Amino acid sequence: MIARRCRQPAMNRRKVLLLTAGGILLLPLKARAVQPIKVWRIGIFVPGEPPTCGSDHSPPVLTAFRQSLRDLGYVESQNYVLTIRCVLLDTQVQSTVQDLLATKPDAIIVASNELTRALKQATTTVSIVFFAVTDPEREGLVASLPRPGGNLTGFSHMTGELAGKRLELLKDTLPRARKVAILSVDRHPYIAAEAARLGLDAQTFLAPNPDAIETAFAAITKAGADGLVVDPHPMFWVERHQVVRHAATLRLPAIYESRDFVATGGLMSYGASLADMSRRAAGYVDRIFKGAKPADLPVEQPTKFEMVINLKTAKALGLTIPPTVLLRADEVMQ
Repeated sequence: MIARRCRQPAMNRRKVLLLTAGGILLLPLKARAVQPIKVWRIGIFVPGEPPTCGSDHSPPVLTAFRQSLRDLGYVESQNYVLTIRCVLLDTQVQSTVQDLLATKPDAIIVASNELTRALKQATTTVSIVFFAVTDPEREGLVASLPRPGGNLTGFSHMTGELAGKRLELLKDTLPRARKVAILSVDRHPYIAAEAARLGLDAQTFLAPNPDAIETAFAAITKAGADGLVVDPHPMFWVERHQVVRHAATLRLPAIYESRDFVATGGLMSYGASLADMSRRAAGYVDRIFKGAKPADLPVEQPTKFEMVINLKTAKALGLTIPPTVLLRADEVMQ
């Protein structure tokens, strides 16, 4: 009887110890179970007309951005959400910026100098990654390319540096061309200098807003231009259907900056790949989420350029693309 009375407390002590140890082991599991998954909020601010933002159903730039995030381990609606905003008129920029900031984004992807400038003025705390931006240092968007400072960094577009290349490609496509029209929002001395270097007579026709595009094309017709270069600007991208339609009506061979114009029916394009810059921008967002500061991430130049030709448009213009030009194309649309 005495032995049985002594054994019972010992067994109880072992049970208590086992239960206590088990509870301690389970504590971290319970703690982890209730930990919420961080859902990153990413804003995208681009030129366009709401609600579709002037894009196709699956624009290559957005597709590339999403795919890059997927490759980095992000799953949309699980650990990140996108909030897309766009503007068409200058008067809408400030209100759209405030609307986007109200969603409390952890980072914002922005395209174009104008929209980047508006974000820079509106916030000094939200991390901003830009692309399709020209001369960010000269524009005062960053302190320097190697060390941007502040809350902005991204990818430069090299618009001015590529103007001569577009003129050269147009001349190679139209060997007999002498007079070239430049459709632009502003006058750019570097375009005239490049044209003179190539022996072309270039005349700039200004279209500072969408309503002025038709008038500019009427003036181009009177000038008797042999070809057209559309200077890169967000407004022309938004109005690309109108621009391409006018060029087709006038049977005017034209070169543009991006593939989107050619997909709309334009003749040819040459420029930095927007999809590639968007992909790389996703990499910068990932680094920022992991603790990097935009101030320490250098502004990078394009690494991929693409030339696209639309043979259907060439045929409609009665134009034969020289083989030497075709061989240089990255994509040929039939």
